[in-house]
Amino acid sequence: MSARKRPDNSGASGTSGASGSRGARRDSGAPDVPGGWLTRPPSAPHPGLVAAYLVLVVLGAVVGVAGTLVQGAWFPGGLLLALLGSAALFYGALRACGTQLGVASAAIGWLLAVVVLSFGRPEGDGVFAAGIGPLVFMLGGMVLAVMCATMSRSLQPGGRPGGLEG
Repeated sequence: MSARKRPDNSGASGTSGASGSRGARRDSGAPDVPGGWLTRPPSAPHPGLVAAYLVLVVLGAVVGVAGTLVQGAWFPGGLLLALLGSAALFYGALRACGTQLGVASAAIGWLLAVVVLSFGRPEGDGVFAAGIGPLVFMLGGMVLAVMCATMSRSLQPGGRPGGLEG
């Protein structure tokens, strides 16, 4: 059997340009082709990014608790304030981390806090009152999280998406 040779599209000198070509190899030796990231071994996550995700989970829980209390106390202005705070958290997570996982981390903390506070006690006490306000807060917060997670990331002056990668 004879092995097929790939055509060299990198130019006469045999080196790839700064923008990279299809046949260029990265540091890991995997070809830079569509789906090539599937064959590369996973790299260790950046410690700063992991710390940012953990901080966003805690911050999401804090915003969820604060929003739950505010939306019930000052309806309808408190509901608007709670949704604006949630939107600011999710959008800030997207801009700070530059990844959808950053928004998901904040949304997980927010959702856990809101769901735990929505459970009533055996005595019948609960943080959420009956009515449309708590439903709008929970569904609106989830919609805001999905909207922020699906937003496109802006490019930095270097030509790559922003983030805490350093």
